[in-house]
Amino acid sequence: MTAVKICGLTNVEDALWAWRCGADLLGFVLVPSSPRYVPPERLSEMAQTLRRERCAALLVGVLAPSSPPGSLEAAQRHLDVIQWHGVEGERILEKSRLPVIAAQGVRPDPDWRPLPMPGAWAVLLDAFDPVRLGGTGKAWDWGLLKRHLPLHDRLILAGGLTPENVSQAIAAVQPWGVDVSSGVEAAPGRKDARRVQAFIQNAKGAFV
Repeated sequence: MTAVKICGLTNVEDALWAWRCGADLLGFVLVPSSPRYVPPERLSEMAQTLRRERCAALLVGVLAPSSPPGSLEAAQRHLDVIQWHGVEGERILEKSRLPVIAAQGVRPDPDWRPLPMPGAWAVLLDAFDPVRLGGTGKAWDWGLLKRHLPLHDRLILAGGLTPENVSQAIAAVQPWGVDVSSGVEAAPGRKDARRVQAFIQNAKGAFV
């Protein structure tokens, strides 16, 4: 069954709802330029509350080179997995005490090649954006993967996924997991409960 990551969470209520609907991973963005940014001190409070509620989903900290100093340390103190966007990926793999999801934006280029990321716990492929690291709502050409698989045992598909197209995406790519943020939102950083539930149900029920 396909793993589901609900990302861009900014409050405990949305996180608990996603987990109770069946989400396997919950993502929190530690990049100030994102409208879904969660400061380290807020992350600590949320993580502690989720633990008290016995939330069994893996808690993922989304980081980039622009994350504030101490963000990696805060994530390693309170979360289960690091998701890294941008350069210095190899250094983060060596430095992190937690499993690392290596995230990469896929450029609309016929010569695109997935970068080798030895040691990564998982690889996440998202639509490329020169400014934003994710949550853009943009889709990309999944057909590129047909020429470059196998990429990783844990391939996470992201970019433009919604409750309406996630089943099609899973059938086409057969990833280990799928990731969604803006596709289940009422507003940036605020999830739509019905869309979260529908996305998870459709992803878990997809025929692979």
